[in-house]
Amino acid sequence: MKPSYLTDQAISTFIAAAFAEDIGPGDYSSLSSIPKGKVGQAKLLIKDDGIIAGIELAEKIFKTFDSTLEVELLVKDGDRVNYGDIGLIVKGSSASILSSERLVLNCMQRMSGIATLTNRLTEKILHTKARLMDTRKTTPNFRLMEKWAVLIGGGVNHRFALYDMVMLKDNHVDFAGGIRKAIEGSRAYLSENKLDLKIEIETRNLDEIKQVLEVGGVDQIMLDNMDYDTMREAVRKIGDEYKTEASGGITEDTLVAVAECGVDYISMGALTHSVKSLDISLKAF
Repeated sequence: MKPSYLTDQAISTFIAAAFAEDIGPGDYSSLSSIPKGKVGQAKLLIKDDGIIAGIELAEKIFKTFDSTLEVELLVKDGDRVNYGDIGLIVKGSSASILSSERLVLNCMQRMSGIATLTNRLTEKILHTKARLMDTRKTTPNFRLMEKWAVLIGGGVNHRFALYDMVMLKDNHVDFAGGIRKAIEGSRAYLSENKLDLKIEIETRNLDEIKQVLEVGGVDQIMLDNMDYDTMREAVRKIGDEYKTEASGGITEDTLVAVAECGVDYISMGALTHSVKSLDISLKAF
C-alpha cells in the first residue's frame, strides 16, 4: 500500500516540472543530431551494489515523455542489485530515449542511494523495536521521491510536510512561552479548526519530559540530543503512554546504541541530506 502523498497526480506533476526544467523548449542536441524516425534501444546498467529504487518511476518518466516507448523492467523497487546487473531495457524513438535519460538517471541514482543507506542502517537495528525514520531535511521539490526511497529501503516516513502533523520543536516551545502553553495552544487550534492531526513535542532533558507527562495531550515525544543514560531513563518514565523518537546528531556509529535505549523511532536527516548516489547509467546497444 502506497502512502497518501504518493498519488498519480503528484508523480505526474513532478515529472512535468522536471521535464520543463531539463528540456524547456526542446532537446536540441537530440533533435539536431538524430535522424527523424530513428529507433533504438538502451539498457539501464547498475554499476554499484545496493538497493534499487525509482524503477517504477523510471517507467513513468519514459512513458510520460513518449507513450510509444517500450519499457521492460528487469528488477523491481527494493530489489538488491549488484555491479553489472541490468535494471531495464527501453526501446523506441532514439531521440525520446535520449531526452528522457537524464531525468531517469538523476531520480534513480539518488533514490537508490537513499534506499541503500536506509536498508543498511535498518538491518543494524533489527534486534530492537526501533524503526528508522526520515525527516524534512530533503531536497526542495524532490521530497516526494526521497521519502518514497526511504520506504523502499525499509524505513518509515515521518510527517511529509508542515501540514500533516503538529511537531513542537524547541523553538516552538520557547516562542510559545513553555511546554504547557505550546501543547494547550496547539490542541485548542486543532479543535477550533477541526483538524485531526497528531502532536509530537521535542524534549531536551528529564525535566521537560516531566512537564510533558503532567500536561499530556500529545501522541509522541521526541528525545533530542540526549545521552544514552538520560534517554533510557526518559523511555522508562514515559513507558507505554506515548511513542518515543530519538533525534539529533545520530550517526551510523551511534545508531545501535540509541536503538538499544528502547525508543520506538530514530529519525536521521542523513538518510536524505548526506547520501551517496548509486552509480547507474543508460547505454545504447
